[in-house]
Amino acid sequence: MSEQKLWRGGILPATIVALLSLIVVTFFNGKAGFFGGSLASITVLIFFSVHLLVARVSRDLDPTLTMVLAMLSYFAKVILMGVFLVLIGRFTDRSTVDRTSFAISALVITMAWLVAEMRSFTKIRFQMPLPKINSDNKE
Repeated sequence: MSEQKLWRGGILPATIVALLSLIVVTFFNGKAGFFGGSLASITVLIFFSVHLLVARVSRDLDPTLTMVLAMLSYFAKVILMGVFLVLIGRFTDRSTVDRTSFAISALVITMAWLVAEMRSFTKIRFQMPLPKINSDNKE
């Protein structure tokens, strides 16, 4: 349940920032900026959504196994991101996909997602009920 709230809390601001960055980079860099910004938007949104999906899948598992899954998913995402960036660098021309637009869009969308997710986490955490203290159990 909390993963869903975190996802909703992160996806909306990140999508708004992605659309705004897409407009800006398209205005300044044209078609190449649009493709760079689009790739960055898709990449960042998928990257963070996978993280929350792994958290949801591992919710009821042993904490050690949860940590193993989290680390495996992190390393898999980093490796896939590296492969993705190498493929973009090798198989696309700079006039087709603007690297600067990709980088700026990715950074801005990432910051928007992280800030929004931290804000959602804080709201969820403050809404959790405190455990009741039983006054009958005096030691």
